[in-house]
Amino acid sequence: MTQELFNNRPQKRKLNRLPENPDGAKGRFPSWLHRKLPRGKELSETNQILKESGLNTVCEEAKCPNRLECYSNKTATFLALGSACTRACGFCDIDFAKHPKPPEKDEPLRIAQSVKALGLRHAVITMVARDDLPDQGAHHIAEIIQTIRQENPETTVEVLTSDFSGSEAALDIVLEAQPEIFNHNIETVRRLTPRVRHKATYDRTLSVLRYVKEQKRASFVKSGIMVGLGETLDEVKETIQDLHHVGCDIITIGQYLQPNRNKLLVKSFVTPEEFKDFETYGKNIGVKHLYSGPFVRSSYNASLLKDEAFNAS
Repeated sequence: MTQELFNNRPQKRKLNRLPENPDGAKGRFPSWLHRKLPRGKELSETNQILKESGLNTVCEEAKCPNRLECYSNKTATFLALGSACTRACGFCDIDFAKHPKPPEKDEPLRIAQSVKALGLRHAVITMVARDDLPDQGAHHIAEIIQTIRQENPETTVEVLTSDFSGSEAALDIVLEAQPEIFNHNIETVRRLTPRVRHKATYDRTLSVLRYVKEQKRASFVKSGIMVGLGETLDEVKETIQDLHHVGCDIITIGQYLQPNRNKLLVKSFVTPEEFKDFETYGKNIGVKHLYSGPFVRSSYNASLLKDEAFNAS
């Protein structure tokens, strides 16, 4: 790879036009971003369970490209505290609202019951940012963790939270429930953070991750990065270094894909070989687990990553 791998220069194009495919393949995406759609009764069963529960999933709300694959494996990532977020990040397709609806009191139980219906060995709970709430949703997330444990004693829990505006008190509330994995995404490199994220900052994310690691209440600390937004190779390396320095045990790196025409444009498609180089770099500097690939997302194959981390510890 060279420093020119990620083209950071402005490109003239129509609003919804993605960069030209580097391998000459026809269509909007390069060949490695094409794959067969999964089939099977599990896909419809997962859809039915989620529909009957009335729950939100980040799979649906954020237009995750892995949704059909995950649903066909009878797994999903639950989106807690509603479907509207108090932040409007440049990459995210979740709806924005200054004052979303109040948290639903029965949501923890409905999530726990859906975990049981899906037979999940590892449940992943993410959340919209709720800057409108006094505790920013921390008590609600803690209750979800506790209720999952009551209904599913053998299931491990991973939470992917907001930064709670840096509130250690809010973080403590979540950590008291002792999720096996605490995840908070840094999303992008330092230089691009003001454009990519609405309120969260690069340094505050590092502070959150460092604090969680120091408390030693979660077995593993995790974070994720998107690439293809205009970052350079050195900037990606710096971000991996920063996450490793604050104690991240697990790092995920995936390709950013524009969810709708109003969101940030994709600046480059990173090849599978280049993603593999990220893994090699992380391993060389001591990162315990770095999962990198075009379709990788924070919660993609989260159960397999959890098993790998626990088996290696």
